[in-house]
This record gives sequence, structure tokens and C-alpha cells, in this order.
Amino acid sequence: MQLWVGLGNPGTKYSHNRHNIGFMALERVAEDHGFAPWRSKFQGLLTEGRLGAEKVLLLKPETFMNLSGQAVGEAMRFYKLTPADVTVFHDELDLAPGKVRLKQGGGHAGHNGLRSVHGHIGADYARVRLGIGHPGHKDRVASYVLSDFAKADQDWLEDLLRGIGRGAPDLAAGEGPKFLNAIAQARPAPQKTAPKPKPEKPDAPVAEPQDTRNPMQKLLDKFK
Repeated sequence: MQLWVGLGNPGTKYSHNRHNIGFMALERVAEDHGFAPWRSKFQGLLTEGRLGAEKVLLLKPETFMNLSGQAVGEAMRFYKLTPADVTVFHDELDLAPGKVRLKQGGGHAGHNGLRSVHGHIGADYARVRLGIGHPGHKDRVASYVLSDFAKADQDWLEDLLRGIGRGAPDLAAGEGPKFLNAIAQARPAPQKTAPKPKPEKPDAPVAEPQDTRNPMQKLLDKFK
């Protein structure tokens, strides 16, 4: 059994925030693969289903981002899981929008949700880092992650979530490269620009007919 955790903040006020992309990812997996209805449990919302041969629990903590680890710890203890069974989906400022990277263990890089998870279960869990881009200055980070995705973000966001849904069975099977490939294939291929038409060659000049008259005929024709 695996436990997948999406990080975000509860409530409709935050549902479209960049910080909630972890919630969005789990919601897409549950929808695409016919998981059970979400129910309240472990200070969060929980659902379960199968991805290929694997039974997977999806958990969205409702404790707000900086206390996410409480829900994760409760669920782990109840199901007798280890950190190696846990995968956390979270927003990543250091990746360009739509980029995805997988990581096993390591630090929390100042992410409040990961910091809380670290505090409750340690660092030895897997992460799916979902790129949202950086606002350009650290003073703008808080307002950036707590604001909704812009209209211009909707296309790449939909492509990303569709790819996560398609690749979820591969991730559950431990096939990280296949999971990332499914996401890459969900993006439309860049349109090739049509080649410029070659300029038409100008028509060859028509040769003037050769005058075969002798001087006397030319003179007579002149007075006709």
C-alpha cells in the first residue's frame, strides 16, 4: 500500500492557488482512475483506489499548509506504513511552470508543507516537485504562491494534470521515467512553421523571330 499526499490549503478561497497544485494533482488522479468518494479522516480528506496492481491512498491534509505533517503522521501510523511508502506532491518555485521532477529524500528547501512533513515522519519520503515558476524576488513569494494561477497558465496546467493522471499507474509501479514521459507526451507538440514558398523563377525571355528577308525585300515591304 502507498500513501500519496497532496499539499495545499483547505477551502474554496485557496482552491485555485499556485500553492494548491498538490491538491489539484491528487484530485485529477482520483477522477481519472475512479477512486472512492473523498471522506474526512486523519485531519484531512482521504480516498483510496488502485493504480495498476498497487493499492494507493490519496490524502489532502486540511490542517493548512504549515501543519500538513500532522495528517501524514496519523495516516502512516494507522496503516503501519513507513516513509518509503509515502509520496508527496507539492509546488516548486525553483522549477519553470509545468516542469516536473522526482526526488527521494533530502531537505525541505524552506517549503512550509515539507518542513511540517519532515517534522512528523522524517525526510525519507518521495516527492513529486511540480514547477510553478518564481516571482523573481523572495519578498514576493508569499503573495505569489497564495494567488490563483493566471489565465495564461491554464493551458500548461491542464496539460500537466492530464499527464499526471495518465502516468499515475507508472509512478505507483516505481517507473519514474515512464511517469515523466507520460507528462511530457500530454503537452502538445510545438507547431512547425510552414516553409516559406520559393520565389518563382521569371519566365525565360521569348526569342525574337529571325528576319530572313534580303535588303530588297525589306525595302519593298516598307512601301506596302
